Amino acid sequence: MSSSTLTGRRAIVTGAASGIGEACARSLADRGATVVVADRDGDGARRIAGEIGGESWTIDLADVDALAEVSLDADILVNNAGIQTVSPIVDFDPARFRLIIDLMLVSPFLLTRAVMPGMIERGWGRVVNISSVHGLRASPFKSAYVSAKHGLEGLSKVTALEGGAHGITSNCINPGYVRTPLVERQIADQARVHGIPEDEVVERIMLTESTIKRLVEPTEVASLAAWLCSHDAGMVTGASYTMDGGWSAR
Repeated sequence: MSSSTLTGRRAIVTGAASGIGEACARSLADRGATVVVADRDGDGARRIAGEIGGESWTIDLADVDALAEVSLDADILVNNAGIQTVSPIVDFDPARFRLIIDLMLVSPFLLTRAVMPGMIERGWGRVVNISSVHGLRASPFKSAYVSAKHGLEGLSKVTALEGGAHGITSNCINPGYVRTPLVERQIADQARVHGIPEDEVVERIMLTESTIKRLVEPTEVASLAAWLCSHDAGMVTGASYTMDGGWSAR
């Protein structure tokens, strides 16, 4: 149900041209926030921004040198942008490893660094980091992704500790496999490294640890993100909310 609980707030959502980011952008806009749709897909960002009455920001978040010089004004930051590579460590391209770390750990640090001064000045802020069950657990063939998400968990907790006195909260959301283009694109790679047919990947690999045998929907993640940005979540910080169908209960 929509409400005006975030009216007057300005939010930045990264990777918001599709998937979880798009769902978060729509959910925050539905609650009254002005949302900056940040994505390297400029056309997609402009389309989503137009549909929700927000703004678009075409940005390559992997260009961390340029991002280090950015100054941002926002009440809410949702760090969501991500990529995936499925490969054994011995075959993992070092350049690809660094790219994933830059995009999924260094850029959230730089964006948080850029928005915190304004949040401190206003005495209010929300940082939501879209982590993963892989921020809490490991899986084979995902060394870079798991490393980045584990690092994001630590960054989020430090942000919570430094921001608490200034009305800033910082939390992680930890979904299992979500029905997004990112997940769909890794099915072939998962089949290759595990030596199984592609049509068996979802059941045998993606859902094997989950007691609820379905993918997470982007709107479910977005609903939790919107709540974490609300007044009701003002005492929730430094937390990691699992949405993994019981995977991490094992």
